[in-house]
Amino acid sequence: MSTASKLKTAGDRLCDRVERLTFAPPVAFVYNPLLYAREIWHRYLERYADGRRRIVFLGMNPGPWGMAQTGVPFGEVAAVRDWMGLEGRVGKPAAEHPKRPIAGFDCPRSEVSGRRLWGLMAQRFGSPRRFFADQFVANYCPLVFMAQSARNITPDRLPASERHELFASCDEHLRTLLSELETEYVVGVGKFAFERAKAAVASLGGGPTVASILHPSPASPAANRGWAQQATAQLTALGLW
Repeated sequence: MSTASKLKTAGDRLCDRVERLTFAPPVAFVYNPLLYAREIWHRYLERYADGRRRIVFLGMNPGPWGMAQTGVPFGEVAAVRDWMGLEGRVGKPAAEHPKRPIAGFDCPRSEVSGRRLWGLMAQRFGSPRRFFADQFVANYCPLVFMAQSARNITPDRLPASERHELFASCDEHLRTLLSELETEYVVGVGKFAFERAKAAVASLGGGPTVASILHPSPASPAANRGWAQQATAQLTALGLW
């Protein structure tokens, strides 16, 4: 079985496990793009996770205008469609918030974090093949959480009782991903991903080195002061670029 096939199986298993979880208020809507955008997620793995990847960049969870729309981590529509060359059918979550509709590749909104991250990769490496030759991008948690108001709720804000089972499934999936890709370095994009990568890797014993870079979110004042230059400097200092 190919690496991509093993990762598809692992992702489907994660999808099934998190689908069985329930979340109490203030969570009112939960989107699972591994379910309704599975076709694109699988194509992403088939094309760009076909063997060893020395570096894995790890995000927190899908953004409403990125992976929630395309099934690809940090999946800003233009980057996924025009740079990666991925397209396909995207369905709908079971319950959809009217302020956060899923339009797939017809989504008119652009996710800033995804535009910044994939824009840097395109600028530095040119083609996706050059970037993905020994690097990959994943998300720790596959779910989007929203309040009744459509406010985003990040996984770290869930009650401990809900985080426990969710994080156990996400940790297991991350360990499988890193093992199958024979990853040497996990780069947490932001503090949450860095901490979760450390926790997941700790049980591997002699697993990948865990590092971090600044998250490209526009909610971060630091990221709004030249995120690409700062991330490049961090990765250069780590000896990864």
